[in-house]
Amino acid sequence: MSMRMTRRELLKSAAGAGLVSLAAPMINRGRYRVFAWSRKEYSARAIDLVKRSTVIDMLSPFTLNFTKQAKWFANPESFTSADLQPFKDSGINVFHIAVGMGGPDAYLEVLKYFASWNGFIADHTEHLMRIDSASDLERVKSSGKIGVLLGLQNSEQFRTAADVDFFHGIGQRVSQLTYNSRNMIGNGSTERRDEGISDFGVAIIERMNKVGMAVDVSHCGDRTTLDALEISKQPVLITHSNCRALVPGHPRCKTDEAIKKMGAAGSVMGITGVRMFVKADEPTTIEHELDHFDHVAKLVGPEHLGVGSDIDLYGYDAMPPELNRQLRAGYKGSYGFREKIDIEGIDHPKRMFDLTEGLIRRKYSDKDIEGILGGNFKRVLSKIWAV
Repeated sequence: MSMRMTRRELLKSAAGAGLVSLAAPMINRGRYRVFAWSRKEYSARAIDLVKRSTVIDMLSPFTLNFTKQAKWFANPESFTSADLQPFKDSGINVFHIAVGMGGPDAYLEVLKYFASWNGFIADHTEHLMRIDSASDLERVKSSGKIGVLLGLQNSEQFRTAADVDFFHGIGQRVSQLTYNSRNMIGNGSTERRDEGISDFGVAIIERMNKVGMAVDVSHCGDRTTLDALEISKQPVLITHSNCRALVPGHPRCKTDEAIKKMGAAGSVMGITGVRMFVKADEPTTIEHELDHFDHVAKLVGPEHLGVGSDIDLYGYDAMPPELNRQLRAGYKGSYGFREKIDIEGIDHPKRMFDLTEGLIRRKYSDKDIEGILGGNFKRVLSKIWAV
């Protein structure tokens, strides 16, 4: 888009993508208000980059208010146009809605979870699209629909390798090998010891490669992460994590060794906006999150970067207090929770615009920013799913 595009042309173009109201005024030369409820201004370059990119958030539940989500699943009509609009306004085209599930009833619980999502999407086909294939990634932007990518932050639902085929058949396209604790496949990031991928885990990875289900190691321990990168014949995703070099000792961040192996495999790492993964002390802002993008770019190149926010549109700090307390209680002390979980400048529905402005400040090219916003994950997912 030419930077000489008129205000009317710019706003009309953005409005067609569901990004801006035609009533939005130009505040300063080349800067615009995108959201009616916010006075924040964005550059024409940032608006255009979000508008023309297929924006993928590789970890963003529809809501962290799981009571509300249960209501939506039980009665899909309770998800109203008012609930939908923030998703359309966010500029995000595809949401990977994976959550952590496991335990002795994992198979049944995960089956119910995906069945609920399939029913919910089926009841809103005019607005939602399940993302199953590379062709879906190609057409979701032009469809005007919100893409929902079915994944899970654990793989305990796989009792045998045959279960990989079954869950792929009902729509699952990404599976994180472990959550934070040990399972039959490998070890999570907060386990006391990490002995890597088991023989059973090797069989699961091989079957995931065969059917075209992406392997995710975001919550895996260090040895399990490296083993997966060595065993898999397809690129292994890090959908949502950060760099341990910038947050020394944090188990949910990835080592430079893992990041380099991820890059060598042609894969992509999504950077989160979770406070204790971004910085060990205060203040913790969007600038510190951008430091993680810079670190990965220097190690392996910006073509291996993406976004995995690890929050819904409003962030953890907007959760109902009791649900927030319950969430914190489910993690070990090594997570290092502080008063806030979100970071300043990225904890709201307009985060992709703020991130884009930040990448512009850090001198990333338009091509690199389009890749980070979704093009890089689109590329690697298309390869994994092409079996």
